[in-house]
Amino acid sequence: MMPPVLTKRLILRPWEERDRDVFYEINSDPQVMEFFPFRRDRQQSDAFFETLIVRQNERITFSALELRETGECLGFCGLHDGDVEPAFPAGTVEIGWRLVTRAWGKGYATEGARAALEYGFEALGLPEIVSFAVHDNHRSTSVMERIGLSRDPERDFDHPHVPDTHPHLKRHVVYRMTAEDWRTKKGGQHG
Repeated sequence: MMPPVLTKRLILRPWEERDRDVFYEINSDPQVMEFFPFRRDRQQSDAFFETLIVRQNERITFSALELRETGECLGFCGLHDGDVEPAFPAGTVEIGWRLVTRAWGKGYATEGARAALEYGFEALGLPEIVSFAVHDNHRSTSVMERIGLSRDPERDFDHPHVPDTHPHLKRHVVYRMTAEDWRTKKGGQHG
């Protein structure tokens, strides 16, 4: 389990039962889920939440993102050992985020993601961290660029979990950062 990671305004921490409602909120919100082929109803969201609770004790998975000042959970941000084969081999670690809309535009995803990158490279010693999004998801790709990830067009892929009924959501662009890039850029703070 990843220990809590603190930034100036945020805490990346393990999921707790009190986060269940906000987890449902982000997974059912049409704006948040604009680039996903489905939204989750309460039963589906609760089932996925239970999976994360178990998973966080066994593997790397997205962390709850809490606002330090109020203790409010804003959604999630952090690292996840991927399950998007054949696009990425087993063991590939991705960085991602999903926040409630009221937290958008305040730099929380960027701040949390920089902390997650630091944890991944400094504490876990990861050789590479990737991120991917639907090609038109400019909000997410902008965060990827702000945290210092580089576009890797040769690894772009059609997401195997997106059904053919949603062809506009299949193509995903890939960004990445290596441990060497991290040492050079220190998480995008210079670029």
